[in-house]
Amino acid sequence: MKGMPRLGWARLEGVVGGVTMAGVGFGSRNSLLRPHKAGLDWAIPTLMEGANMKPNPVLRDVPDYKRFLTVDELNGSAERLARQHPQTVRLVPIGRSTDGETIRMLRIGHGPEQLLFFACPHPNEPIGAMTLEYLSHRLAEDDQLRGTRFTWNLIKCIDPDGTRLNEGWFAGPFTVTHYAAHFYRPAAFHQAEWTFPVVYKTLTYLTPIPETQALMSAIAGLKPRFIYSQHNAGFGGGYYYLSPDTPLVYDELRALLRDRSVPLALGEPEMPWAVAFSPAVYRVPTVTEHYDFLEKYVPGDPAAKITGGASSFEYARPISNPAMLICELPYFYDTRIENTSPAGMTRKQAILDGVACSQEVLGALRDALAPLQGKWAVRSRFVIAVENFIELIGSSDAAKAQWAEHTPELDAPATVAQAFDNLLVTRFYRLLVVGMARRALELELRRRRSSVAERAMETLAARFQEWAHELERDLDYRVIPIKKLVEIQLGAALAFLAHL
Repeated sequence: MKGMPRLGWARLEGVVGGVTMAGVGFGSRNSLLRPHKAGLDWAIPTLMEGANMKPNPVLRDVPDYKRFLTVDELNGSAERLARQHPQTVRLVPIGRSTDGETIRMLRIGHGPEQLLFFACPHPNEPIGAMTLEYLSHRLAEDDQLRGTRFTWNLIKCIDPDGTRLNEGWFAGPFTVTHYAAHFYRPAAFHQAEWTFPVVYKTLTYLTPIPETQALMSAIAGLKPRFIYSQHNAGFGGGYYYLSPDTPLVYDELRALLRDRSVPLALGEPEMPWAVAFSPAVYRVPTVTEHYDFLEKYVPGDPAAKITGGASSFEYARPISNPAMLICELPYFYDTRIENTSPAGMTRKQAILDGVACSQEVLGALRDALAPLQGKWAVRSRFVIAVENFIELIGSSDAAKAQWAEHTPELDAPATVAQAFDNLLVTRFYRLLVVGMARRALELELRRRRSSVAERAMETLAARFQEWAHELERDLDYRVIPIKKLVEIQLGAALAFLAHL
């Protein structure tokens, strides 16, 4: 980012998270990535799907996975692959996690242009790990896919500590209730994707977590041409973020979803400040845009309401100006998320009703947990996350309400998709915070029994069951097979890379 200080932990010859980076093999830090030239062709044109072409064999061969792999299984698979293909595959350390676990990256091929894929940017998002599990093996064995243009750098799990806390739902049953009961997502200031350094107006954030430092090291060393931050959603439809704007790929990206009966997310954007390029295709968001939105709609210093930092994309731009892709896929969907018929209410009213629903949940959480303030025997990751989300959602709801009240175009009729997003998808995401609060209390009661914690647990357990039951009743949802999710996420990368 322009004007951002160069920080010592990004230097490859230094030590990041206790892991010495010398000898990792990124090459000269000052070398420039060579442009694509004849003789370095990559075989993507022969791999694309289309109405008049045979199915893409790379996507067709994705296994029919029945569950998500654990962190230990992902690590073991990477180690075996490197042993089996020593001439093609290298497994290198890039840093350590907060709890001290080594984070490693697979480097496959020897092309001059660097691609960086990293999975589990939030630890409740393991679709990318499954995509890289398949892609790594395919690249090692498929000379045509691997090609000679690129080196494929794959981080199967950037946040192993947090991902382990989600493994309770990885094998199913795949229901909204089970997912919410075993869900974990870290506080904003503990997220690998959103704690990159940033200096913008009154916002100064210079304390990246160890996982982010590992990514900084990889980005600074590789100077990647392309970064794929493999996020995914939880509930709704599929959508994409990309940079630069690449209109030629829009229809291909949407077709990957539609061909697999996954609806497009045509309701509200994930964040009000998101810039739409095309239906279900958005510009990669930045923390500076978040700041500007808060500055416009919420009184006070926006920096006080942002508890994390910048993203991998923002950090990488002044280093190598890479292309960027994010493919947001849900585990569950309801077809109402792409219904563009009128909902019988204004968009403004749908947004305000969604905010009111959100505030009801936050109020229940505050009331139940207030007696424990400053008295937790176990200040676990769950406690920290819940406290942070209560704060962030509160300020976000306030900004959203002001945006709805002062934006004339929101007086237009809402579509069914927009109403569904505000009134039902909001309830799904708030249930996840209640699930984390319940997990925090379970840990607390294992450490120390107290009447205060027992009352809070009794209250929130009852609310969790009530709200989960209502969601199961009110949603007509389907579970997307993991195979389809991997096909879409990988297919999006192949389609986008064809236009680099």
